[in-house]
Amino acid sequence: MKRSFLRIAAALCAAQLLAASNLVGDDPADGAARAATAADSAAKSASAGTAASGPVQAQKVRHPEHAPLLAAVRTGARLVAAGDFGTILLSDDEGRSWRQAQSVPTRATLTAVEFVDERHGWAVGHGGVVLSTDDGGEHWSLRHEAGNEVALFSVHFDDLRRGLVVGSFGFAARTDDGGATWRRLKLGDEDVHLYQIFSDAHGATWIAAEMGSVFRSDDGEHFERIEVPYSGSLWGGMASPDGSVLLWGMGGTLLRSADGGRSWRETSTDTQNPITAACRLPDGQVVLVGLGGTVLTSRDGGTTVNTEIRPTRHAYTAAILAHGKPLLFSLAGVEAPQP
Repeated sequence: MKRSFLRIAAALCAAQLLAASNLVGDDPADGAARAATAADSAAKSASAGTAASGPVQAQKVRHPEHAPLLAAVRTGARLVAAGDFGTILLSDDEGRSWRQAQSVPTRATLTAVEFVDERHGWAVGHGGVVLSTDDGGEHWSLRHEAGNEVALFSVHFDDLRRGLVVGSFGFAARTDDGGATWRRLKLGDEDVHLYQIFSDAHGATWIAAEMGSVFRSDDGEHFERIEVPYSGSLWGGMASPDGSVLLWGMGGTLLRSADGGRSWRETSTDTQNPITAACRLPDGQVVLVGLGGTVLTSRDGGTTVNTEIRPTRHAYTAAILAHGKPLLFSLAGVEAPQP
């Protein structure tokens, strides 16, 4: 495998690497996830020689706003983004300027970040790394490592004690004591990659996964599989402003259910670019983003969308609200807001 491919693998989660590298096969995301976790294992081994001089810390970068980023979230007035080599960025001015967190004890690729309140947050990534913070993201602690063969892709906490993480090859684990201990969950017989956890308007927990797999739970522990009219990878989902459930993923796929997942309709997006993330605006609009500079906007809860392919062709990975507008993140860092 080429050295450049290994470098990309270390910077992307499995699904994003699939689209960016044009791999082919029965389900290329499977091979991509293996490459990603292998690359992180190699990176850990390479950095082990420096551990003797002190604890491993995230790589410091001169221009943090240009670091490859995979996730972003708002917690109160602060914006928090995470990505390659343990990078965690903070902004206290609605994204105009960014700085790195003071302490992040890993160089693993971080793929997801979530906050329970303004001070308490969680981040997960390759190597099964689980981090936590209790000071708004300034300092992070290593709380768990699920193993080098695991790439975690999503984290969700109901409160300060009860949380769920999911990732590659069907890995799912719960904690009921604030991350002190974790126990494995089995979501079914299929060893599929689990990409994103989200909640609907009624408090149910959903997990979007590969091979058209979608799981739903009323208690966050016992999941049922939801049938959808799509057999490819679904990278994420959300509750739309009208209470319906949206799912998105490969091939520009966008699915909508207005009845809790009993039936689904596919929204025409006029693009084959994968959709990776979304956010809601104060006026009720939904903005979805994806690879290849894809930006979709909907004013009717995802029933219809307007599609824009931005000339930068950035691989968008996250979108959050800042100054009442969507702030976009990609493998090129933070994108300057459009006027």
